[in-house]
Amino acid sequence: MENNFLKAMQFRHACKLFDENKKVSKNDFDFILEAGRLSPSSFGVEHCRFIVVQSGDLKKKLMSACYDQPQVGTASTTVVILGLKEDLKPGSEYVQKMFKRWQMPEEKYNAMLGFYKFMVDQLDITWWSISQCHIAGANMMTSAASIGIDSCPIGGFDMKKVKDVLGVDSNKYTVGLIIPFGYRVNEQRGKIRLPVDELVEYR
Repeated sequence: MENNFLKAMQFRHACKLFDENKKVSKNDFDFILEAGRLSPSSFGVEHCRFIVVQSGDLKKKLMSACYDQPQVGTASTTVVILGLKEDLKPGSEYVQKMFKRWQMPEEKYNAMLGFYKFMVDQLDITWWSISQCHIAGANMMTSAASIGIDSCPIGGFDMKKVKDVLGVDSNKYTVGLIIPFGYRVNEQRGKIRLPVDELVEYR
């Protein structure tokens, strides 16, 4: 299993151009979405929402909002990961609902709400939410790689234009990450990374 995971990590690269004639099957894409759904989230409040863009016209508009990066328009499917904003505020009905589903004793539930407020009051909610989107995005890309599907994380985009293209409510959501999925046109170059001894310090 470890070997299979590392093979997926070696396979994955930032694919810059996809084969527009090759489509990801529904079953395979459901698998990728499930990896996003099952990803960890801070406090377990599930910050992410996923817009799956398959329409050719909509992908082209989205590509324009991503500074004309061709991978957005040529992908079989492009996913826009939204991060919650308004619903994450302490005391919101959404946060209460998410904690109540754990069926904690009332004392522990109230303590969790208090700790949540203490922590979130120190955060920038928008950037906190974006960071959670990146966790889900990483798992989606690795899961895709494990079944031979390419991807590319897109962090360079015009936030306002993306929201306008998709009709996203700025009060409710931020755009955390955009990920095109599909099949590469060109062979990837070899994986280039710093050696472990330059990255890791044991104490």
